[in-house]
Amino acid sequence: MTDSPLIIDVAGTALTADDRRRLQHPLVGGCIYFSRNFESRAQITALSAEIRSLRPDLLIAVDHEGGRVQRFRTDGFTHLPSMRTLGALWQSAADGPPRAMNAAAALGQVLAAELRACGIGFSFAPVLDLYHADAGAGDAPASRSAVIGNRSFHRDPAVVAALARAVMHGLRDAGMAHCGKHFPGHGFAAADSHVAVPVDPRGLEEILADDAAPYAWLSASLAAVMPAHVVYPAVDARPAGFSRRWLQEVLRGRLGFTGAVISDDLSMEGARHLEGRLLTPAQAALQALQAGCDLALLCNQSLNGGAVLDEFLGAMDAARARGELPPSAERERRRRALLPRGEALDWAALMADAAYGHARALLPAHA
Repeated sequence: MTDSPLIIDVAGTALTADDRRRLQHPLVGGCIYFSRNFESRAQITALSAEIRSLRPDLLIAVDHEGGRVQRFRTDGFTHLPSMRTLGALWQSAADGPPRAMNAAAALGQVLAAELRACGIGFSFAPVLDLYHADAGAGDAPASRSAVIGNRSFHRDPAVVAALARAVMHGLRDAGMAHCGKHFPGHGFAAADSHVAVPVDPRGLEEILADDAAPYAWLSASLAAVMPAHVVYPAVDARPAGFSRRWLQEVLRGRLGFTGAVISDDLSMEGARHLEGRLLTPAQAALQALQAGCDLALLCNQSLNGGAVLDEFLGAMDAARARGELPPSAERERRRRALLPRGEALDWAALMADAAYGHARALLPAHA
């Protein structure tokens, strides 16, 4: 069995001939949507149906967490609360923890059911990063956790793990897999990896006991993990997503994780700085896959004609021909394990579904 380890994007609200050609490339195993791909529910549902007609095995994905990271917000989509809202509910009263866990499961169910009704099978959620900005430590810079902000459930890793498990349960109830991010933790680093290289100076044991603890506690149930574009120099000079030590020795070896590892967006400026040089997207994808990622994600390269994306696919073809990216049946098995399961309700049936209606009613006011 060959494998298809690349996730790419499409340009707009309907497929172009170039989009169709790229999505049928044998190395492409997934497509990620952005807000620009959404015009209406009917349109995104038709777009998903056309993609599935081209490649029934393709993973159709979106970054749709709730709060400020929610790609579709109109035409009936529920405005989902942020992860931080659930953490605040946990702390709100004596019965806050069970209420928050119920709301978290409801969020996962609503999120997945609405996406699946539109033909979308996967979301990069939940966020497992800790919220260090309100840790109460006097030496914590004000900017710490700013890039994560209300995407984080809480400062306490046990609370994060409990609420994330509930979200994951809700997603699974609607037939959708999940992705914990950003391993081993982005909350302590102040810089934004979209434009810079964040650094976390702490040692391995301190990180494992704190920010990475949710990954250990959820290792038996997480379907996928996305590593952070963060350098932890006390552990490895390479960012976690390019580090064999983090991905193979720690995540798979020490923590026992057996699911898929998906790189964060390799178009980010912070993603492609490695050992003093700026990598091309293809070089970055190869480094990530060789380090232990199962899927390499490259976003927003179909725009303006998609020349960068075509160059990327050509370079990855050449790398496979040279033997630098040998096929992997295990990598492909992990990718296919992320595909949605069971029949999804269409939108009309979903609106009449009692379980969906109950879940939606359980959601706290968004923040």
